[in-house]
Amino acid sequence: MSHNSSGTLLGHPKGLFLLFGTELWERFSYYAMRAILVLYLTDKTINGGLGWTTEEALNLYGIYTGLVYFTPLIGGWIADNILGQRRSIIIGGVLMAIGQFTLALPHSVVDPHAVTAFYIGLAFLIVGNGLFKPNISTMVGDLYPEGDNRRDGAFTIFYMGINIGSLLAGVIAGTASAVYGWKAGFLCAGVGMLMSLLIQVFFAQRYLGDIGTVPAAVRDAEKNASGKKEPLTKIERDRLKVILVMCTFVIVFWAGFEQAGGLMNIYSQEYTNRMIGDFEVPAAWFQSLNPFFIIICAPILAALWVRMGKSEPNSPVKFALAMFSLALGFACMIGAALEQNGDVTVKTSMMWLVGAYFFHTIGELCLSPIGLSMVTKLAPLRLASLMMGAWFGANAIANYIAGVVGASIGEAGPLAIFSGIAITAVIAGVLLLLFSNKLISWMHGAEGAVDNDDNQPKPQTANA
Repeated sequence: MSHNSSGTLLGHPKGLFLLFGTELWERFSYYAMRAILVLYLTDKTINGGLGWTTEEALNLYGIYTGLVYFTPLIGGWIADNILGQRRSIIIGGVLMAIGQFTLALPHSVVDPHAVTAFYIGLAFLIVGNGLFKPNISTMVGDLYPEGDNRRDGAFTIFYMGINIGSLLAGVIAGTASAVYGWKAGFLCAGVGMLMSLLIQVFFAQRYLGDIGTVPAAVRDAEKNASGKKEPLTKIERDRLKVILVMCTFVIVFWAGFEQAGGLMNIYSQEYTNRMIGDFEVPAAWFQSLNPFFIIICAPILAALWVRMGKSEPNSPVKFALAMFSLALGFACMIGAALEQNGDVTVKTSMMWLVGAYFFHTIGELCLSPIGLSMVTKLAPLRLASLMMGAWFGANAIANYIAGVVGASIGEAGPLAIFSGIAITAVIAGVLLLLFSNKLISWMHGAEGAVDNDDNQPKPQTANA
């Protein structure tokens, strides 16, 4: 398969920036909806919310976000074997746009069809996301030949696109919802999805060439002399084991991190003093703290990894650092809960939330872009989108757990939940440190260790 030849920008193929823009607007769409979903469900005012209880809203949030991260497993298989990545992205984008505009349809609080339309909109988003999400990330990896040391840097740039979209989403959808009602926020999300689609439709052929047009299983079969699928080699099996083991720890991280859209969203709305002088900060704005910190910290962390040179930590150690950062973030939330001291009428300082989002962001930067890059390095070609789907499948389990944990706040109380997540994260981090050497040996040289099968050392690249 020939790569595109449209030239480079900042040392990377121009196709990277096309995918950057496509993902930026798709993530704007997703996070715009996520920022207001729970608030819309629990709103009992004239703004047109559905008036659900907090427990009902957080349970639905957990199921929805879980399905959003589960369907890429199916979408990845469909792309690898039937549609190819490009067509999967277009079809998925159209379905998601339909979903967002369905959520934006006006209705009255007493409209019996309001909840039905709401569920239909979510269904379109879930199915469309399954086709879109695993394939856009895999195509970033496809821009670079095997062993290209620009790949990890490319995922950092790509990750910046995700978070610029997320940053804009919280502010724009949050403000639109506060001024014009919840439906305006969903409308903003729909417009964002259309922007993503237009970029892909009009510019993909020019900047990506034939990348993503042929299903990976077909390309893999063409490479083999027999023209058939070959069984997995020992090295491929070992590398798949690494992906699956790391997925287990990813579940722990995201189950804590995803309290941001659920429990911490409710906490910012109900229990946080959001006044700055005479101005009350909209609760949805706190959803933009995470991407704001990523845009500030990602270049710093990337430069730090490069500066460390040979002493740069490997992926399992970076994952462990992510766990410890998650624990520090929840230590801030423990501080907020202690300030409340069991009195729900007490409004806590917003600085606790700011601190929590900061440490969670550092953790995310040590885990998420590194994980995406690691999957593209370790997964066999014919399983590339499927394994990216499996990576997001771990997020699915984590998001469902996050919803269950968040919904139990009424019984357990915030202090117990925040403490439990912090302790679990520390235990997971310690386990990763203990098993890091074994995981590196299973990678067979992908992280700079000497491959025992061919004795060829491969240079470690910056993973930030």
